[in-house]
Amino acid sequence: MANIQQVAQKAGVSVATVSRVLNNRASVRPKTRLKVENAIKELNYEPSMLGRNLRNSESRLLLVLIPSISNPFYTEIIKGIENIAIINNYNFLLCETDSNPQRENIYFNMVKNKLADGLISMDPTVNMQKLNELAESHPVIQCSEYDEDGTIPYVTIDNELAAYHAVKHLIKLGNENIALINSDEKYLYTRQRRKGYERALNEFHLPFRNEWMYNCEQLDFENGVHAMRMLLQLREKPSAVFAVSDTLAIGALKEINVSGLKVPGDIAVVGFDKISFSNMTNPTLTTIAQPMYKMGCTAANMLINRIKGNKVESIVLDHELIIRESTMG
Repeated sequence: MANIQQVAQKAGVSVATVSRVLNNRASVRPKTRLKVENAIKELNYEPSMLGRNLRNSESRLLLVLIPSISNPFYTEIIKGIENIAIINNYNFLLCETDSNPQRENIYFNMVKNKLADGLISMDPTVNMQKLNELAESHPVIQCSEYDEDGTIPYVTIDNELAAYHAVKHLIKLGNENIALINSDEKYLYTRQRRKGYERALNEFHLPFRNEWMYNCEQLDFENGVHAMRMLLQLREKPSAVFAVSDTLAIGALKEINVSGLKVPGDIAVVGFDKISFSNMTNPTLTTIAQPMYKMGCTAANMLINRIKGNKVESIVLDHELIIRESTMG
C-alpha cells in the first residue's frame, strides 16, 4: 500500500503539498492539485482517516445514549441519526446505558477526552446534572426526553398536547371512565402526558380518580399486562384506557383479550409512539404517532451544527393521532 511520501515523490511535490490537497486547502494551485490527484489515483493511495482526524482534533464519531436497545421506540430515531451521520461523514456509536451511572461516565469521558465529537442523549434516566456540566464545554443534544430547566438544545414533541388529543378522542367516542397506564413520574414525558390526560378530563367535566391511574416501573409488555389486570379487578372498570407507550398498550390489549372482554366494544385502548408492532395487534392499535425518523435526523443535524460551533435552537415537532381498530371497531 502506497504512503504519502510515495505520492509526493510521484507528483514531484512536498509531503506538505499532498497534505494540503487531501485537506482541500485553497492555497494549492490547480495545476499542482491535478498532479497530486493523478498520483493518488495511480498509486491507489488511501489516506489514514485516523491520522487526519488526529491532526484536525476530531474523531468524526457521534455518541447516541439510550437506556435499553430492546425498546422499539428508538429504532426509527436511530435510523434517522445514522443516515444524517453518514451523509456528513460521521460514524456513530450506539451506547446502551442500562440506567447505569458507571456506563454513563464512560461515554461522557469519551467526549471529554475527544474520542467522540459530541453526544445525543435519548436516555430519560441519565444524570441530568452531569449531562448539563458536559454540555457547558462540549456539543450535546437531547432527543425526545429533555431537561426543562436546563440549557441543552433538544428536539421533541408536545407530549401534553398529544396526550390531550388521545384522551379527547376517547371522550368523543362516548367514554367517561378513562384509565391511564403511565410510567414512573420522575420522567418529564410521563408528567407531561398525565397533564394532557387531566386536561382533557377537566375540559369535559369528567371524574379524575386515582384508582384509574396505574404507574409502571418500565415501558414494556409485561408491565402493560399487569397494569390492565389490576384495572380489571376494580369494582367499577374503565370503559377506555390511555397508555403512555405502545408497548404498555399492547400488553393491556393482551390482558383484555385473555379476560374475555372485547376491544373496543367493552374497553377502548389508545397507545403512544406508533411503533411498527402497533399495526400488527388484534385489533390494531390507535396511537399517537411521533415523527421518530425525522426526530433522529433533526437531532443529528443539530449536533453536527453544534460541533461546527453554530448556535442551535430547540425544536418541537408535530404529532398525529392514528385512529385504528382499538377505538373504532
